[in-house]
Amino acid sequence: MTHVDFCEPAPYAYSGEDTCSREHREQSDARRAPFALDRHRIIGCTAFRRLEGKTQVFAPSHHDHFRTRLTHTLEASHIARTLAKALRANEDLAEAITLAHDLGHPPFGHAGEKALTGAMANAGGFNHNLHTLRVVEYLEHPFPAFRGLNLTVATRAGLALHATSYDVPETSGANRSPSVEAQVSSLADRIAYNCHDLEDAIGAGFVGSDDLCVLPLWCESREVAEVKEGADRLHAIRRPVLDAMLNAILSDAVENSMPLLSEVESFEQVASANGPLVTLSEKMDVCVGEVERFLAARVYRHPDVATGDADGQGKILALFDAFRSDPSKLPSRFATRIDEQGIDRVVCDYMAGMTDRFCAEAYAQLSGA
Repeated sequence: MTHVDFCEPAPYAYSGEDTCSREHREQSDARRAPFALDRHRIIGCTAFRRLEGKTQVFAPSHHDHFRTRLTHTLEASHIARTLAKALRANEDLAEAITLAHDLGHPPFGHAGEKALTGAMANAGGFNHNLHTLRVVEYLEHPFPAFRGLNLTVATRAGLALHATSYDVPETSGANRSPSVEAQVSSLADRIAYNCHDLEDAIGAGFVGSDDLCVLPLWCESREVAEVKEGADRLHAIRRPVLDAMLNAILSDAVENSMPLLSEVESFEQVASANGPLVTLSEKMDVCVGEVERFLAARVYRHPDVATGDADGQGKILALFDAFRSDPSKLPSRFATRIDEQGIDRVVCDYMAGMTDRFCAEAYAQLSGA
């Protein structure tokens, strides 16, 4: 078969043969560019499918219309590809990083991560960002010849350096700045969860029109969307307003980033940059920060959400102790690794991979409920 002639990325994009290399040597794919092959493997892996059953903010069982960890990932990856194209970066790489960025997330959202962090405090800790790397490099095992998905160096580097308010990057290696595509992914993640968590909060009835009036970005976007809002029409007009908000943030990101990127002539310059090259203007960053503080106060700490978070944390901690006390309760494919990796890390691997439903069912079996 004739190989496809893939387009070269922009000068400042993450490119070059070394960035496309994999830990385990494989024949090149005639149909897919290296980062498109990464995307193919990420979408096809078990951990990606399990994201459908993991909480974003509202538990999947709460309502069919609220985001799950999977739909968050899809929205973030769509934004990443849009932003990468506008910035003349490598769209496939930005999308691949974003599609994989939450593969290491445990059940019950950030509440579940808090529980595992506490359980692993004296055993190496837990960080869903770093656990994502463990998923793609070791825990996924679809190929007989090696463990992991054998993703490219560039994709794995982007995952290691993914950074938002909820993602702590790996900083133990050489001092380096994230690739343009990794920066695109991090910003796309931030944009996605702020916009869709606000929509879900409206859908849940946690916030109304009067509440949203304190957000300048919402008010400005409502004017751009040219809708006349009444309290009884919020559900009808939220989508055009949120689309206008998304477009405003994306436009700002492009306008603010392009002058910075225009001064960069190679990937090496990106790696040695003193600060981010894909970023919002100071004014827009303030506006998005206001949305984040609003969501934290009105949504993430809402009594209904807090009750669900506490319930999820309790289930995880009880199960962790049960598996640790009696490793025979673990599946054999996990139990056989205990001597080499330690009981805590093996239990953590098993529990981080659970969906909300699976975790709740395991807890019910444990408690006899």
